[in-house]
Amino acid sequence: MSLIDGILLTLLNTVACLALPKLLAILSAKSQNTPTSSSAAI
Repeated sequence: MSLIDGILLTLLNTVACLALPKLLAILSAKSQNTPTSSSAAI
């Protein structure tokens, strides 16, 4: 059972590593499109 858990955790980590940079890029692109007053709060 621990082997299956290890495989699932590996898959989850792989998906997270692939998806998070894309989400961060989308969020940063949205924040750059907004006025500069919102970026000053970051």
